[in-house]
Amino acid sequence: MRQEHDILGIFEIPEDSYAGIHTFRAMENFAISEYKIDEDLIKAYGLVKLACMRTIDEEGEQETGNSKQKAVEQACEEMAEGKLNQYIVVDALQGGAGTSLNMNVNEVLANRALEILGKPKGSYDIISPLEDINKYQSTNDTFPTAIKIAAIYKFKKLEKAVIELQEALQEKEKEFSDIVKIGRTELTEAVLTTLGKEFSAYAEAISRDRWRIYKCEERLRVVNIGGTAIGTGLGAPKEYIFAVIENLRELTGIGLARAENLVENTQNADVFSEVSGILKAHATNLIKIANDLRLMTVLKEVKLPPVQAGSSIMPGKVNPVIAEMVGQIGLKILGNDVIISHATALGQLELNHNMPLIAFTLLESLNLLINTNKIFVQKCIKGIKANEEKIKEQLHSGTAILTALLPKLGYEKLSEASQKIKETGKSVKEYVLENNWLSEQEFEELTSAQYILAL
Repeated sequence: MRQEHDILGIFEIPEDSYAGIHTFRAMENFAISEYKIDEDLIKAYGLVKLACMRTIDEEGEQETGNSKQKAVEQACEEMAEGKLNQYIVVDALQGGAGTSLNMNVNEVLANRALEILGKPKGSYDIISPLEDINKYQSTNDTFPTAIKIAAIYKFKKLEKAVIELQEALQEKEKEFSDIVKIGRTELTEAVLTTLGKEFSAYAEAISRDRWRIYKCEERLRVVNIGGTAIGTGLGAPKEYIFAVIENLRELTGIGLARAENLVENTQNADVFSEVSGILKAHATNLIKIANDLRLMTVLKEVKLPPVQAGSSIMPGKVNPVIAEMVGQIGLKILGNDVIISHATALGQLELNHNMPLIAFTLLESLNLLINTNKIFVQKCIKGIKANEEKIKEQLHSGTAILTALLPKLGYEKLSEASQKIKETGKSVKEYVLENNWLSEQEFEELTSAQYILAL
């Protein structure tokens, strides 16, 4: 064991631990959820710390090339590469606006750098988590900056997954373009459409999601790094404040910009509410599409790919489980958006103390949507088959087809015919041809996919 101290006293730490006293106190205080810190957030934190260390070196405050500086930068690089993830052990839900995570990062980087130098962990007189690793920084600026970087990385992944969904829906639009079917409003027959048109509507909705998600990087790219405590830049040289963003931009590959008003960017978290709203919009589209597919299976218009047995007691039962899962994830995203909206609104004065909850919930939503889109495409959309025989049967046994004949026969005549058809049990086509209202060729033209698509 080794002894470490803080303002509250002394704490016994396992000798080989990369974490220190601040991390261990946080583990005791916030043994709450067992939610892990997101891997992209750890990566982003490593890059933030690396940018800070390089900027300090460039400003001449560290001797370029010295072993201490090299060790610290190597530790930061390892964190950015995911090599130190197992040592970030604080609960994702914590008090202190993220200070516990920042200190966990600082202690792991300090002790890993000491290890690289061949020094015992806890030798903070050589490399200090606070004096060295956290120099010119605060949780107030490093944590929100890391959240935004992590979120941008995930939005890029989500955009790719949404593009795959859009393209899969467009393929189905082409595949089903000639299949005429009954369109429904308020769950009852309305007019003729095509199965392809239905899927084109889904593809268009997802296309809007794709554009909204693409624009999220613009909303998140403005960061408050260099603002230190509450955006004042307290303790940091002006040269460092202006230079650190340049290093961070280069390291992340993201077009980051330093906020012109660091105080404002530190206290206000509304940008997270804004992008969460965009995720909510995407979730509503996913719920709508998933529920429509379930309805179409009940109507026997489409067949969803079977992926698992549906019952422990009913042999042969197969359920639309992927569509059900998509709907449930959509509801989870709607709930997460409520949490984020309240958490951003309840920030107070110069800082939002709810940043850990915002970080966890936003990144959780992104992870869920990335995975859901991928599974929806691979396990459901690509394997959808049209039940053309059933669609045609419903088409000719229903009255929606009457609307297609309006241009030739008029509303009054067709209203009267609809009653007669119900009484006789004949199909629309049979009734119309028997009464010589149309020739068979005219009937087929008015109810063809080509005619409907031309409208």
